[in-house]
Amino acid sequence: MKKLVFLVAFVAATLMTYANGPRAIGANLGYSAGFSYQHGFGEKNMLDVAAHVPFLEGFGIGGHVTYDWIDPFNAPVPWDKRGEWHWAMGVGGAGGLYNFSDMHWYAGVAGHIGIAYDFWFPMELSLDWRPTIGVDNCHDGNIGFGIGGLYSGVSLGIRYLF
Repeated sequence: MKKLVFLVAFVAATLMTYANGPRAIGANLGYSAGFSYQHGFGEKNMLDVAAHVPFLEGFGIGGHVTYDWIDPFNAPVPWDKRGEWHWAMGVGGAGGLYNFSDMHWYAGVAGHIGIAYDFWFPMELSLDWRPTIGVDNCHDGNIGFGIGGLYSGVSLGIRYLF
């Protein structure tokens, strides 16, 4: 598990170092409290990295890394006022540890669907859904298939754009 976390962090750091594009940093609040970093690859793609601490599943830490397409079907939100709306969807990976004394964990495929409003100053508000499907040992100690976040993965985000 440590090797997988290191590999994901290394790939993310490498991509962020060599790619130029818009970036955002902020927080998400919903099914958990978390940190969010987005790194753009041009106008239509971004890497979304989110780390979070859950509210309902005991003490722990988890995260998602997704590659997102911005306005993927070329259907932007029509808006003629100040600021700009956009939406994104993507796929990637997720993992986490909960209840450290019992060492519950999960790992799997993560999705991301979100809509965001970029103000005319460098701030963004977003509504995000990050479902996860994968393996876990969170419920009875046995490794099994889990569908985490399909019902509770909604969060409100606020980010500083730079």
